[in-house]
Amino acid sequence: MDAITTNDIEDIIETDRAHVWHHLIQHKPFETIDPKIIVEGKGNRVWDARGKEHLDAVSGGVWTVNVGYGRERIANAVRDQLVKMNYFAQTAGSIPGSIFSKMLIDKMPGMKRVYYANSGSEANEKAFKMVRQIAHSKHGGQKYKILYRERDYHGTTIACLSAGGQPERNAQYGPFTPGFVEVPHCLEYRNQYGVTAEQYGEACVKATEEVILREGPDTIGAICLEPITAGGGVIVPPKGYWEGIQALCKKYEILLHIDEVVCGVGRTGTWFGYQHYGIQPDFVSMAKGVASGYAAISCLVTTEAVFDNFKDNVDDPMNYFRDVSTFGGCASGPAAAIENMKIIEEEGLLQNTIDMGEYCLGKLGELMDKHKVIGEVRGKGLFLGAELVADRDSREPMDEKKVAAVVANCMAQGVIIGMTNRSLPGLNNTLCLSPALISTKDDIDEIAGVMDKALGEVFA
Repeated sequence: MDAITTNDIEDIIETDRAHVWHHLIQHKPFETIDPKIIVEGKGNRVWDARGKEHLDAVSGGVWTVNVGYGRERIANAVRDQLVKMNYFAQTAGSIPGSIFSKMLIDKMPGMKRVYYANSGSEANEKAFKMVRQIAHSKHGGQKYKILYRERDYHGTTIACLSAGGQPERNAQYGPFTPGFVEVPHCLEYRNQYGVTAEQYGEACVKATEEVILREGPDTIGAICLEPITAGGGVIVPPKGYWEGIQALCKKYEILLHIDEVVCGVGRTGTWFGYQHYGIQPDFVSMAKGVASGYAAISCLVTTEAVFDNFKDNVDDPMNYFRDVSTFGGCASGPAAAIENMKIIEEEGLLQNTIDMGEYCLGKLGELMDKHKVIGEVRGKGLFLGAELVADRDSREPMDEKKVAAVVANCMAQGVIIGMTNRSLPGLNNTLCLSPALISTKDDIDEIAGVMDKALGEVFA
């Protein structure tokens, strides 16, 4: 790409500095440095306002652009749909909404209904409201509590933060919504039980059951978990964990809510992360990869049994889901999602994600052999992490400023990687990779090479 030559670019940067409130960033440094403005993307590369090219190894910064940038067929589908019918409230349906719901359900055996919204936080809020409403209509208001897991993240609203296991994200936003109860994390590398690796999954399930019994099973309506913890450190659950959680849900009549906002639509090499584990959820929420960022869309998918709770008593004027998502009625979202899903199928991107994920995990293993600051590498598909430590024997977490320095060094070299960020006190020490599902071996080699150099320079 040619360097940007427009005379207006300096004005754009200054206007951004003066008026735009960016996400997740302290703005004081912008008094002396320019905010970054991304102006173009193609494949898995982006260019900033100064014309610098970057290989994007985090799919838009927050695990979103699964099929890569510059997909004209998605943009054209959105454009055509907006001209024909851009919006109508979801009290009525739309052609793309109907078509995509069938495409989605066909990928999710056992699931049946799709509720459209526009963000992952919103999709999770819908599930929480459904659980609460079912508690009132079926359980005398008693079965209202929702379990969530330490280190998991479910969104930015107050209720979603109430279900969030990341203290630094929650700090200064309380008091929180009552009725949300934490269960322990399942990161074997940070084994909190003193058991063997083979026993760890069972120990995590037992600890979860202890919380259920302490709170009272008759008070717990659902448990909300990420299939693989994302921002909490890219945590792949241990063997037996998911089967044990499913068994607890059946034993105590607890609805199982899987938050696929990050893992969903191909990120881990299956359509959804939970499908690696042979479990059957009651709710599945999704957002980011559903349309790869080409339009705003999220979905909450439920079983027919959940849906039936809201229509089985027509004589009760309150017995329906009294909820609305204004922009869940935008037809552009499902129009983009249809083409996004077709691209994944037609280009074999699920298999590519498996193949390139294994290759990338191998490259991270090579880096671990070379750099003692890497304590563990982990992940599934193109969703990977490398936990940095000050000492391998004690597993003392690396100072997050040094972890951030690695990220900054990679950025300076032209590769964008991520890290656990202001989430877990003392444990923001995991480098995160989630390149687009179209990634090649050459891309992975470039990412690994840049990380190798960055680790060598930061920890020289």
